[in-house]
Amino acid sequence: MRSTKIFELSDVDLFKQKLLSWASGFREVVWLDSNDYPDKYRQYDAILAIEAFTAIKTDTVEAFKKLKEYQQTTADWIFGYLSYDLKNDTENLKSKNHDGLLFPELYFFQPQKLFLLKGNQLEVQYLRVVDDEIDLDFTEISDIIFPEKTPERPQKSAIYSRLSKEEYLRKVENMIRHIYRGDIYEANFCQEFYIENVALDPIQAFNQLNSISNPPFASFLKMENYHAMCASPERYMQKNGNRLISQPIKGTAARHSDPQIDVENAQKLTEDLKERSENIMIADLVRNDLSRTAKKGSVRVEELCEVYSFKQVHQLISTISAELQEEVSAVDVLQSTFPMGSMTGAPKISAMKIIEELEESKRGLYSGAIGYFTPEADFDFNVVIRSILYNSENNYASFSVGGAITAQSKPEKEYEECMVKAKAMRQVLESLSQF
Repeated sequence: MRSTKIFELSDVDLFKQKLLSWASGFREVVWLDSNDYPDKYRQYDAILAIEAFTAIKTDTVEAFKKLKEYQQTTADWIFGYLSYDLKNDTENLKSKNHDGLLFPELYFFQPQKLFLLKGNQLEVQYLRVVDDEIDLDFTEISDIIFPEKTPERPQKSAIYSRLSKEEYLRKVENMIRHIYRGDIYEANFCQEFYIENVALDPIQAFNQLNSISNPPFASFLKMENYHAMCASPERYMQKNGNRLISQPIKGTAARHSDPQIDVENAQKLTEDLKERSENIMIADLVRNDLSRTAKKGSVRVEELCEVYSFKQVHQLISTISAELQEEVSAVDVLQSTFPMGSMTGAPKISAMKIIEELEESKRGLYSGAIGYFTPEADFDFNVVIRSILYNSENNYASFSVGGAITAQSKPEKEYEECMVKAKAMRQVLESLSQF
């Protein structure tokens, strides 16, 4: 079904820049980049999928059923996203909040052209209907020369928040009251920042955001007029054979330019009882989710509250593994665990109901997942956080940030954590949308 050719690259970083620049002219693009972050579970350093041969785009009604049929019928590589609001397909829930982005709830495509990068080796896989273009495309990409750009004067656009600081603090206090009443133990509460009537260069925005953060699960997504510039540090779920891996993040501390203070910040994070309790509750939720499709007794916590350091923040990450039951399909795994626990709370359904009640914006792709399925029905998906989402048809761009609210939460501190997480996205949008 696909023709394959291998190329050796002399300058991997430069070729990656050329590859993404070349890809931006296509209608459907998914670019996944590990930024060479040490990750023992990853299969490739970077992947590019472009130009749909077939596709599925749907709302929440029977979305996972439709995806399962599409994935199994196609039996090929497919790339795309799952929006947070697919919760309405997995449970009896609703989404009524404001939606400025208007993304479809689920969108996947079978790429005609696929590039798989590992080390300095590039594996190119094209469907046979276009396989005569492999050498021509490789030459065209290699010959790209980036001209020196004169900085343009971007249009001036203001970044607004759906919540004032005072409203945010009041809603967090309300969330804490739910916890004291016993409705939930923990919930992820988020707020949206947005720009209206803005014309962004999505590739430029992604490159800036990625250079600021260099995360292990960076992704650029373009599906028609829907764009995601994602600098995610978090893996939602990976399937490799019958082995499942989930790596929820809960617990954040800012990096510091002073090395000694930076080390102290990381150490304080490991000792912070509130941050650890956030992580442990979600790790337990993920264990429970995985047990629905795992072989009995196979769910294991490989790491608990380990500190991982990124360019802007330290994070607590837990790693949970499981062995999949033989009769369970790849899509069934996603359906039984989605949305990811790190972006919902515990108990999961109660938390999602309260989130919908208190948040002002429909999450859409934010806190959903971007990733792929292989022809063997393996998959790897990130968590869409630290991301700029953009609809180029209505010129609406936004980013959302949030954090876990527990009984120990201090509203002011939660707000400060949100501002730390928002820094990179705000920096990019301000540089691209103001004089």
